[in-house]
Amino acid sequence: MSYIDLIKDKARQDKKTIVLPETNDKRTLIAAAQIMEEGIANIIMVGNEEKIMDGAGWLEVDLTGVKVVDPKNCDKLEEYVALLYETRKAKGMTMDKAREILLSDYLTFGVVMVKANDADGMVAGACHATADVLRPSLQILKTAPGAKLVSGFFIMDVPNCTMGENGTFLFADCGLNQNPNAEELAAIADSSAKSFKQLVGAKPIVAMLSHSTKGSAKHPLVDKVAEATRIAHEQYPGLTIDGELQADAALVPSVAKSKAPGSDVAGKANVLIFPNLDCGNIGYKLVQRLAKAEAYGPMLQGMAKPVNDLSRGCSATDIVGVVALTAVQAQLV
Repeated sequence: MSYIDLIKDKARQDKKTIVLPETNDKRTLIAAAQIMEEGIANIIMVGNEEKIMDGAGWLEVDLTGVKVVDPKNCDKLEEYVALLYETRKAKGMTMDKAREILLSDYLTFGVVMVKANDADGMVAGACHATADVLRPSLQILKTAPGAKLVSGFFIMDVPNCTMGENGTFLFADCGLNQNPNAEELAAIADSSAKSFKQLVGAKPIVAMLSHSTKGSAKHPLVDKVAEATRIAHEQYPGLTIDGELQADAALVPSVAKSKAPGSDVAGKANVLIFPNLDCGNIGYKLVQRLAKAEAYGPMLQGMAKPVNDLSRGCSATDIVGVVALTAVQAQLV
């Protein structure tokens, strides 16, 4: 059974309600039908019901069982307006502005539904930039207690691969923080280890990646990763973590033996922490395209409740996978 099939099974065991606000996107409609057919989650779609069902008919997909909420005639609109106003009034929000936003911005409407506990999570980003998904999520839901920052990760499922956890890895940060400092990198490592444990179920073995292994190169970028590793050992003593490590030293036992003898991470890593967003984004896309890996994300960690982004190049199948992962995250909130 594939990794994502295991996640779907887990999602079915305690079914959660996920909002899909991008109802003008055909991939979202196709994904919603598949989610309902497979029984992965309960789905709320935001928008005009007639248009949504017309789109489903044109695509020949069945949205039976999907709940459609149209902000224009939603019974809870005024409740949501008050909630948005209370959450953002310190930043100049008014009741009239809150109502205007909720009637026009389906992403914000979906986030407010999650805030109000009328849904357990939201998935969007198929036709919106990451910033558009994150902004209302951070403003309204905010970070989880104890979380130092929100970061983005991908679950990578690499076929015919014996490395990692039978070919399954977590890559971070691949979607949000452009150039995290050493303390932020350490926090990303801690959050990523927790996410890996939650979503994969195996022991996280965390490699802090660099173009250097154990001082083989001298550069401020190397120093940042080494310092992040030191901070992680100090602040998160339960982590199995090492760095700085080159990717081959992190993954390949024979290389690890040569470059990092004695490391309890080198050659065994399943959680890869990249030094900046350039490296993380490039890295996951190379593995996705060249190794034909399934890439699920960018998932978000550190949020008070699960909201997850999608790549604008995603497929309907990708959306189904991220919804399943979001549902499992929601089981753990």
